[in-house]
Amino acid sequence: MLEEVAEESWTTARLEPPYGRGINLQIEVSDVVSLYDRLQAMNARIFRPIKTDWYREGDIEHGQTEFLVQDPDGYLLRFMQHLGERPVDLSTSR
Repeated sequence: MLEEVAEESWTTARLEPPYGRGINLQIEVSDVVSLYDRLQAMNARIFRPIKTDWYREGDIEHGQTEFLVQDPDGYLLRFMQHLGERPVDLSTSR
């Protein structure tokens, strides 16, 4: 939950814009490329262009295609689509 600024809110620090500094919210979608294309067509402010990353966990890599947009309050929204898993290619790892 993202709470709006109000006197009765649970304030943990001084509130000043942009409110979302240091936070990124990951949102899984079924077709990240189509969403990216639609946002670009709307001239949305893309914070980080779409790209595919593989994250290593032991001898497995987890893939995802992702991009980030920033909302007016400074929150980063990371839209992503899982690509599945693959074994680490030991011939190219150090």
